[in-house]
Amino acid sequence: QVQLVESGGGLVQAGGSLRLSCAASGRTFGRAAMGWFRQAPGKEREFVAAISWSGGSTNYADSVKGRFTISRDNAKNTVYLQMNSLKPEDTAVYYCAAAPWRVLSIDPADFTSWGQGTQVTVSS
Repeated sequence: QVQLVESGGGLVQAGGSLRLSCAASGRTFGRAAMGWFRQAPGKEREFVAAISWSGGSTNYADSVKGRFTISRDNAKNTVYLQMNSLKPEDTAVYYCAAAPWRVLSIDPADFTSWGQGTQVTVSS
């Protein structure tokens, strides 16, 4: 089991940047695909980005491609989401998630560990 704690959310103006961090504990972090998901008020949780065990492969939702970058530091048991050129429609609670023993996945059903979420608010 992997325990996850997100940080780095906040209020930012449109066009600004934020970097989210997700600190993980547990032996399987290095063998877990990691992902970021988000949920806006009144909407379903949606996939944002995912990264493979080694960090060599990534996948992004079309809505964030070219603006967001996911990365991981296995030595620090941490995964990051760099968010640039933020838009008001990026406003949501962002969740970090782990899919142990999955090389790479974007399916929420594969992610068995979830953080508590961090709020990102983008003002226009």
